Amino acid sequence: MEKRIGAAIILVESKENIQLINTILSNHSAIILGRQGIPVRERNISVISLVLEGTTDELSSLTGQLGKIEGITVKSVLAKQSRP
Repeated sequence: MEKRIGAAIILVESKENIQLINTILSNHSAIILGRQGIPVRERNISVISLVLEGTTDELSSLTGQLGKIEGITVKSVLAKQSRP
């Protein structure tokens, strides 16, 4: 399958499942090119941004597992590199 570049934004509204989030991210570390975590203290939330490269199945597996966690919202975008 063709690999794609993508990005995911993870909004963490509940800190109860941080260990589960980190486990899922570790299990998908092969497709994570970059990760940045930002606490938004005035709203009592955190935002994790990911830059990803993998097949659509790999990317969907990661975002699907994260999206099932209570208190977590995930949005992602995928791009297909155009070739001349």
